[in-house]
Amino acid sequence: MTTIADFSVETNKGEKLDLKDKVGKVLLVVNTASKCGFTPQYDGLEKLFQDYREQGFEVLAFPCNQFGGQEPGNAEEIEQFCKVNFGLTFPLMQKIDVNGADASPLFDWMKREAPGLMGSKAIKWNFTKFLIDREGNVVKRYGPTDAPAAIASDIEKLL
Repeated sequence: MTTIADFSVETNKGEKLDLKDKVGKVLLVVNTASKCGFTPQYDGLEKLFQDYREQGFEVLAFPCNQFGGQEPGNAEEIEQFCKVNFGLTFPLMQKIDVNGADASPLFDWMKREAPGLMGSKAIKWNFTKFLIDREGNVVKRYGPTDAPAAIASDIEKLL
């Protein structure tokens, strides 16, 4: 059986992050963008991280430019934008694709584990969120319109 432990990703600094090191934590994995109508959700994601990180919760943000070209910057520009405008302290990953032939294997797996509306596998827009339990399994998928605060009770159940 596949879990998040079977994947590795790159941080925005270009370093390999082996996700087996995240087993034992509750994770919220999100595809993000700096110029999206949902970008203010960074505030809510940071609040979740601050509220629950001591209990073993982390947010992993994956910038993505596939939706309306809303993440045009390079890793340094994206990080600077997030720190200056939202005070982000959770880790940003390398910019990725979440759909199509070049989609991240992690996102392909999460989409299979938790399809969207009417069984759709594709991610429809920025700020789609996946909740991962301490064993590394996908528990639930949330759409872009689902505010981070609305996910808090689901996170609490897993902590």
